[in-house]
Amino acid sequence: MSHPLTAPEQAPEAGVADAIVRTVAYADVFDYPLRAGEVHRYLLELRAPASTIQHLLSNGYLVPHRLSRQQEYFALPGRENIIATRQQRAQTAAALWPLAIAYGRLMARLPFVRMVAVTGSLAVNNADANADVDYLIVAANDRVWLARACVILIVRLARRRSHIELCPNFILSERALAFPPTLYNAREIAQMMPLSGLPVYHQLRQANPWTSDFLPNAAGLPENQATISPAAPPGWPARFVEAVLRTPAGSALEKWEMQRKIRRFRQLTDQHTEANFTADWCKGHFHDHSQRIMAAYRQRLNDKT
Repeated sequence: MSHPLTAPEQAPEAGVADAIVRTVAYADVFDYPLRAGEVHRYLLELRAPASTIQHLLSNGYLVPHRLSRQQEYFALPGRENIIATRQQRAQTAAALWPLAIAYGRLMARLPFVRMVAVTGSLAVNNADANADVDYLIVAANDRVWLARACVILIVRLARRRSHIELCPNFILSERALAFPPTLYNAREIAQMMPLSGLPVYHQLRQANPWTSDFLPNAAGLPENQATISPAAPPGWPARFVEAVLRTPAGSALEKWEMQRKIRRFRQLTDQHTEANFTADWCKGHFHDHSQRIMAAYRQRLNDKT
């Protein structure tokens, strides 16, 4: 139950309060209750200082009327059970991170790879027992598909050695860093954890200034990025292979690999609008994930009205 406004100066705080509820509702789709700092970083569509967020979360305006609080976590009323879910998933994520970093650093040393970032559930330590490790990879222009072919070797190595499923399901070129402006994409960009190629990461952020329309407080790297040291740059073997393949023969091989894989992938994408394959993109999102997420988010908002 929300409180009526009693004075005009309360209106801005009321707007921030509504944004807080929407922010918690979006995270609820992922069974992910938020801490106050996370509410601030991912606050939807409004810029507000952390002090305002903390004030509204602690002054009785939102809790327990529109949100529930247990320990340091905030959830929708009736959804307190996901607090234990988040804590369990954090333990799973802690076990996955060393492998995700190790294999991500191997990918970063491959020819034509310019940036490697962890995305998806692991990026926010919300990985369940069946979680894959999702990566977004930026490749050199005109060599996306050769970079992907090299990365797949690491995927197979990880599957054999560590019984872990790596999913480099989004590979794009340096000239194709702009994403379609959606809330889902804004969150993915804001929460990704770069393992290598920080200059390219900053270029990607700059290529998507619209993310501030959805997440005005989420500029820059996530706070927990400080715990990950960047990967070393590619060594001479990768530079040598790049020099060999920056030739007409390499261009022909890139074209052949691209056409071969796109033919195969398009057999899988008739009903999957989010997957996209071009010379600059290999976006293997076959399950319309963002559409399902946004539909679930809208349902939560409808349930709150």
